Amino acid sequence: MSCSSCVPLNTGAQMPLLGLGTYKLVGAESVFQAVDAALAAGYRSFDSAAVYRNEADLGRALKELMPQYGLSREDVFITSKLGPKDQGAGAMGGALRSLSELDLGWIDLYLIHWPGTQGLDVSDQKNPDNRASSWSVLEELHVQGKLKAIGVSNYTAAHMKELMKTCKVPPALLQVEFHPRLGQSELRALCSEYGVCFQAYSSLGRGELFTDPVVLDVAKACDRTPAQVLLRWAVQQNIGVLPKSCSAERIKSNAAIFDFSLCDQDMAKLTSLDCGQHLCWDPSAVA
Repeated sequence: MSCSSCVPLNTGAQMPLLGLGTYKLVGAESVFQAVDAALAAGYRSFDSAAVYRNEADLGRALKELMPQYGLSREDVFITSKLGPKDQGAGAMGGALRSLSELDLGWIDLYLIHWPGTQGLDVSDQKNPDNRASSWSVLEELHVQGKLKAIGVSNYTAAHMKELMKTCKVPPALLQVEFHPRLGQSELRALCSEYGVCFQAYSSLGRGELFTDPVVLDVAKACDRTPAQVLLRWAVQQNIGVLPKSCSAERIKSNAAIFDFSLCDQDMAKLTSLDCGQHLCWDPSAVA
């Protein structure tokens, strides 16, 4: 896969900057309709996870729809993630289950979803051991070619430094919450240093940023929607985005971010909103 709106991973693979997030997208019909709308709008990347409980529906939808759009498996980029309940001893079973549920031959990018372990306190010192064990499993499946690239999600700078000290295969990507109010400068600098791709989730701030006066001002000046402005702000920094929606209209609108640019002044206005505000989960307490 190679396109102008892609970013390279350290594996040599090209990953689309724009992907469809599928969090809270459940039910075969809903998944099918969203995937259909996304493919029609030009999306070629889809982000799932074991905890989303939609891997099987996503796989079935893609297998049915790809031929209708003249696409092969190589034309789409699939991300999924290891559930926190499978962290550690359950990692092999969890990863193989994701491969089986999706049933697409391989997974392009597989992430450890969370640095902690379900059922353990965030301060439990078993968490680092479980992370290391999970990573070893991902490395093994990567070498086998079942996981084309491996990475992590919701890792802090400390978690990243810990991983880089011990890994045999370096992570290809870090996926974290990122939007104008959470600029993640330390993590971005670390990723740049380590050669790790930095990818955003919750680029729209769970909708809270739609009413921010600065976002509204920039959107009005550009004659674009607040969502398009927020997504453009990220991709203009070469940061991948994963907007989620079940509305065909919004899916199409969210994809219209490559035919305009934000001026330096507007980029700076949005960047100035950074106040370190997490609108999703803050993993900083996980040992």
